[in-house]
Amino acid sequence: MRATAQEQSCDEQKTAEMAERVRQGALDRQSRNVCQCAWRSGASFREGTTAACRISAMPHLARSICIFLLLARPDFSIAEATVEGRVELPKRQTAPVANKRYQVITKAGIIATDPPTAVVYLEGKFGTSTPARTQMPQKDLAFVTPLLAVRTGTTVEFPNLDDTYHNIFSYSKAKRFDLGRYRSDERPIPSQLFDQPGLVALHCDIHQHMRGVILVLDTPHFAKSDPDGNYRLSGLPAGRYTLKAWTNSATTLERSIELKSGATLRVDFP
Repeated sequence: MRATAQEQSCDEQKTAEMAERVRQGALDRQSRNVCQCAWRSGASFREGTTAACRISAMPHLARSICIFLLLARPDFSIAEATVEGRVELPKRQTAPVANKRYQVITKAGIIATDPPTAVVYLEGKFGTSTPARTQMPQKDLAFVTPLLAVRTGTTVEFPNLDDTYHNIFSYSKAKRFDLGRYRSDERPIPSQLFDQPGLVALHCDIHQHMRGVILVLDTPHFAKSDPDGNYRLSGLPAGRYTLKAWTNSATTLERSIELKSGATLRVDFP
């Protein structure tokens, strides 16, 4: 039985709505798994002209399903937006000790990285996040990544790559914890779940010069700038959002932006 024009329009609207939910991470894990399995088992074509020809020759229902699955693919970039630009970084502050091993410094109560770095992120409603894990290693009595940005709900492991003890802790409002003293062979690797957005300042109870920062964000779209303040965010959903640039614990710049499908927007933070 052939679908009526009204039924086809309804199916197409539902397909578009579901595709947008996939882009914004709003589907639950089970729904995403179903989509991924269906794609791996039933769709052997690639994006491009060949795919378009094959899709156009399919019955309406099959065509809607294939379009939805294409849009659900993480490497499918049609209709995705990009924002790029430059953040004017604060002047570099002199480290408070002669050996200048501080990578995160505090002056007048303001926490900042040295050299200065920005974290640029897109603020909006992007649905719930799936559990993620990442690492913040310690090597040569320092954090390998002194500034780490993660999405809310991420578990961070703190591997010790030195031949000495470390003891990572934080008294920050967003996350208060103390991992205790541990060596490089400690298993499982000491870790912490960061389930609240905010800034978490890290310290080592043994090595006072060791400092780090974890910026916990309620968004999957973020990136650190390069030393000159340049940044780029790609794979973004179209729409109206607030773009923010964190430069230190006292300064977060913001701009209201509108992202358009397939377009690149330039946004500078002077």
